[in-house]
Amino acid sequence: MKMKVLLKIFAMAAVTALLQSCIDDTIGASLIDTRNSIINDSAFVITGRSVENKRLQARTSTQLLGLIKSDGYGTLSSQVLTQFMPSSSIDTVDVTEDLIDSCRLVLRIASGGFTGDQIVPMRLSVYRLSKALEAPLFSDIDPTDYYDKNNLLGEAPYSPQSATTVYLNSSDLKAYKETYVPMPIELARDLFTQFKRDPEMFASPSAFAQYFPGMFITNSFGSGRMMNFDYTEFEVYYRKKLISSVGADSLSATNKKVYMSATPEVLSDNVLKLEVDPSVKEMIDDGNAIIMAPAGYEVRINFPIQEIIDRFNNSTGNDIAVINKLSLTIPVEDVATDYNIEPPANLLMVKTSRKNEFIAGDSLTNDKDSFYASYDSKNKCYTFSGMRDYILDIIQNKGGVADAEDMDITVTPVDVTTYTIPASYTTSERKVVTKIAPQVSKPAIAKLRLDKAKASISYSKQTVL
Repeated sequence: MKMKVLLKIFAMAAVTALLQSCIDDTIGASLIDTRNSIINDSAFVITGRSVENKRLQARTSTQLLGLIKSDGYGTLSSQVLTQFMPSSSIDTVDVTEDLIDSCRLVLRIASGGFTGDQIVPMRLSVYRLSKALEAPLFSDIDPTDYYDKNNLLGEAPYSPQSATTVYLNSSDLKAYKETYVPMPIELARDLFTQFKRDPEMFASPSAFAQYFPGMFITNSFGSGRMMNFDYTEFEVYYRKKLISSVGADSLSATNKKVYMSATPEVLSDNVLKLEVDPSVKEMIDDGNAIIMAPAGYEVRINFPIQEIIDRFNNSTGNDIAVINKLSLTIPVEDVATDYNIEPPANLLMVKTSRKNEFIAGDSLTNDKDSFYASYDSKNKCYTFSGMRDYILDIIQNKGGVADAEDMDITVTPVDVTTYTIPASYTTSERKVVTKIAPQVSKPAIAKLRLDKAKASISYSKQTVL
């Protein structure tokens, strides 16, 4: 079977250029009469079930904070444990400890980066960690292993309304919201002194964590909102002594310096607790494929890849054939909730046997055993369109015989980070995926209509008449 299929694929490459977008269209007379056809087949049944996905490995610097209770979803709380990347260039020229005036923790969200009630009063508290975080970190970690309630650094109200609107630069028209938490001035002065004493300690986050392990940020009052902070930094305000050659010395205007920030390079974890609403569990018990984030449910699918390969082989027989495309489209049905909680923005589809390895390795999809799709809100569906290499790998490397791992597929919510490559004279602007991680950016829920899902294969064949 393997040799037969390979001959089909490679021989077809020579005639693919002759194939146009037609169905059963016979090309004119030649030395050998042939018929070139493009076949589309989507009569396949997709089945699957929801499984719990309660324990997420920390793979993102996104910091989700708050507490939300929603009918149709459940109760979700999120706290943050984070280390910091230290600054390697703290200003010490003509600066002394007593010239440090104040310091604060800055937490920033993109405009609209929250779920829930933007008005309800809530307060956050920040504690100093008592020891450095240890990898790997998971969402079910006990934060009390890392902080002491007596090491409170600061508190502040937080909401989209109380936050200050900022623009990062004149060319960036996107608004951000910043929440400011006053910090003890002793912390800034201690960091300043330590830098002067041992600047090498600030050269790497691991060395710095031995001196300053990090912070624990928690919701300490109120409920009804989750906020997605994508940037956290510790700002210090100070003045410099201006030495005068004539007359008295003076002080400069206030300067600002970021002493440390939570970046993707340092350890950070969202401590998640989700109590699923009984109505969601009832839907799952009734056989519905519910997908839910964060730390909720994913869906395991029995993908009919063997049936697809067999149908392709039976249809083509001894004809020359080439597979053009394989895709999976899954329709979505909204789940009624408070706060209009939406479906996940992105789904990862990966062989179940490779899922943990994929997440732990900070992998990107390869279109052979892992794929991702973004939610199409207009058509209410996810479409995994790049699956051609998946079927070709089985045909070419396994003789067309799929094993259990090839058919056992997990679909799970993920956060996808992209980088936009600017347009040039020769290429147009395009986005490149730089990171795929378990979704913690916001609450999400949806029903996947596997009963209406469509696996579609398109292939071209040439029949000798």
